[in-house]
Amino acid sequence: MSAIRYELGSDQILTLTIDMPGQSANTMNAAFREAFDEAVSRVEDNLDNIRGIIVTSAKKTFFAGGDLTELHKVTQDDAQAFEDRVNNLKARMRALETLGKPVVAAVNGTALGGGLEIALACHHRIVMNDNRIQLGLPEVTLGLLPGGGGTQRLPRMIGLEAAFPLLMEGKKLRPDAALKAGIIDELADTRDELMAKARAFIDANPKSQQPWDKKDYKMPGGVPHHPAMAQKLAIAPAMLRQKTKGCYPAPERIMAAAVEGAQVDFDNGSLIETRYFAELAIGQVAKNMTGTFWFQLNDINAGGSRPKGTDTETFKKVGVLGAGMMGAGIAYSTASRGIEVVLKDVSKENAEKGKRYSEDLLAKKVSRGRMTEEKKADVLNRITATDSAADLDGCDLVIEAVFEDSDLKAKVTAEAEPRLVRNGFFASNTSTIPITQLAEASARPESFIGLHFFSPVDKMMLVEIIVGEKTSDETLAKAFDYVQQIGKIPVVVNDSRGFFTSRVFGTFVNEGISMLGEGIHPASIENAGLLAGMPVGPLAISDEVSMTLMQHIRAQSRKDVEAAGGQWDAHPAEAIIDQMVDDHGRKGKAAGAGFYEYPEKGKKYLWPELESLYVDVTKARQTKLQELQDRILFIQAIETVRCLEEGVLRTVEDANIGSIFGIGYAPWTGGAIQFINQYGVRAFTKRASELANAYGERFTPPQLLLDHAEQNKPLT
Repeated sequence: MSAIRYELGSDQILTLTIDMPGQSANTMNAAFREAFDEAVSRVEDNLDNIRGIIVTSAKKTFFAGGDLTELHKVTQDDAQAFEDRVNNLKARMRALETLGKPVVAAVNGTALGGGLEIALACHHRIVMNDNRIQLGLPEVTLGLLPGGGGTQRLPRMIGLEAAFPLLMEGKKLRPDAALKAGIIDELADTRDELMAKARAFIDANPKSQQPWDKKDYKMPGGVPHHPAMAQKLAIAPAMLRQKTKGCYPAPERIMAAAVEGAQVDFDNGSLIETRYFAELAIGQVAKNMTGTFWFQLNDINAGGSRPKGTDTETFKKVGVLGAGMMGAGIAYSTASRGIEVVLKDVSKENAEKGKRYSEDLLAKKVSRGRMTEEKKADVLNRITATDSAADLDGCDLVIEAVFEDSDLKAKVTAEAEPRLVRNGFFASNTSTIPITQLAEASARPESFIGLHFFSPVDKMMLVEIIVGEKTSDETLAKAFDYVQQIGKIPVVVNDSRGFFTSRVFGTFVNEGISMLGEGIHPASIENAGLLAGMPVGPLAISDEVSMTLMQHIRAQSRKDVEAAGGQWDAHPAEAIIDQMVDDHGRKGKAAGAGFYEYPEKGKKYLWPELESLYVDVTKARQTKLQELQDRILFIQAIETVRCLEEGVLRTVEDANIGSIFGIGYAPWTGGAIQFINQYGVRAFTKRASELANAYGERFTPPQLLLDHAEQNKPLT
């Protein structure tokens, strides 16, 4: 059975329906390439009997894009064969658009990547008027570029400047926005109307040609050497480098392919695109990003970490204890997904303040046209702000998000737990305190679990699910279902102090603060973090978290460790934090002063006194930037391996996804474990040992790493 149905009607209009057998979505794989080649050859042979062509899909979506399994396997040795394969497919797409007959894309569902590129190769694009449909070229988010003509057709259609955000940021558009942008030509409300409009275009345009194939064609906004465009392009690479920090080759190659391609004819531009596409496809960054953001993330979302054999739970009523920033964010994220929420605090006034957080977020959506007033009211009506524990009666789940204090958490657990439905469960949003320890306050420890959200909850996609010693598989499965029901990404870890994400995050900020104590210039520390690929520098994020909170968490951790008969090992960063807070009164951003100054007007800037207090001028000048970058990435990766070794992390997938989505570990690496694998396990271990000799035993490679290094075997 062919992947493309060839149906020539009595009106001489040919419909090519893409319907790949055995797949829920159409993808640009070997079967498609073969079927497409056959279909175009058949069109060429029967051209006199064809008035026009409609390209559509039998799937719910139009076309999902390239076959990433195939792409992920391409190596340096395959580069020429890969280029030939891509060029052959593009030649057949080019043949279809240059036959002189009208070709219409009847887009019945989402068209991303190669799907949109097929539509762009048509003379007219009609899309179903459905806001669930997305149109875009998101390849850049996986370290790739649109290799099916996207970098050539889109700029020729709407101009370089308008095309850049879609190409270099992977921006996706709804049908109405795509129409406004000039990417598509018409909308249709029904499938029948979609096909009728396609036929109408063919009737009205018996001879069709792409704009860029006409003699009088002029590129919208001007070609690269046009004075106005040349002025913009002169600074564009620097602006792009400021965004990517040099970590991501794909946006730079996309810009190069689009700009260079715009200076030659279409066919040569297409060859330029293929060269850059092949370079990225065989490159390590694309392998890292595709492996993690596609294969590993899909595995997690498909329930890879969820216990098997239990029915999926649907939540109707959830209680949230504590209406501060975290509790308010959890309430918003839950209510937005259609679940009733009871937001409880010590006073009704505090609870209402927490509810106003949701109101403010929803108001922004309404003002931007992304939500109606009615839907806003529906979400707010689902949130009950209260100071009464009685309102928690009948909750399927209660999540405590109170201050990070064991005694306080025990108190609210005892108050709320009896209010749960018979098979309900209780969760703590603690970021550091062991779940097994907190579960001692529970009458049903098997129904007690950790749900660690990240701030701000409405934007951060990850939830770290922490399994205590007595937590049952049934409770874990329910927690997993709740996280997915509210549209978040669940990673599952076993219990320990700080779990996974907080432990690794702590190494990042502590390493940066330690560097300051060693005499490194604070600007160098912050730049090293950014150039390594972290979203913010370690000093800036310390201010965001607040150094008083860091002191409190440390005090609680030390108290618990010593109470259990252990010994607290002080980190070099602790002395600097104490000096900043206790000696200089600089607690962090919320207090208006930390490592940075926060003027009422204008941007924040590093506190000038840091230089006189801490910087060793000679050492600061001699320190190499790469050394600082290595320390930042290596310390987090080493701690991640320790979490694997200790059984805190259950899978490498959870490690990679959790490190990126939870703490912002450099996405270009594919995650903390993938960073080690792509560096080379043996080479990484050698470098870690060098760092241990220079900066202390915190860099000492764990035994698990040594074992893998001996065989040069990746961590999988």
